[in-house]
Amino acid sequence: MANIKSQKKRIITAEKRRLANASFKSKMRTAIKKVKVSVADKDLEKAQENLKLAYALIDKAVKNKIQHRNWAANHKSQLALLVNALAAEKAAEAKA
Repeated sequence: MANIKSQKKRIITAEKRRLANASFKSKMRTAIKKVKVSVADKDLEKAQENLKLAYALIDKAVKNKIQHRNWAANHKSQLALLVNALAAEKAAEAKA
């Protein structure tokens, strides 16, 4: 345990931030999973709606330096590929 007053405060604030970041990361991961589940269920409207929410949370995580921007770019790209593939599949079904 620290003896210096400022270090004691840093320990407390660091723990508060860690808990807040963990909570936000959990919310973000849940949003990403919802997109993947929507795609698996072949529900295009729900997938697009969930994608929009996931994008917002991922961008906010980057802005608040919770996640690295390259991590965010990779995940956003991966999710977009899933949703776009589903949209193409639905369009092909409608055409046939």
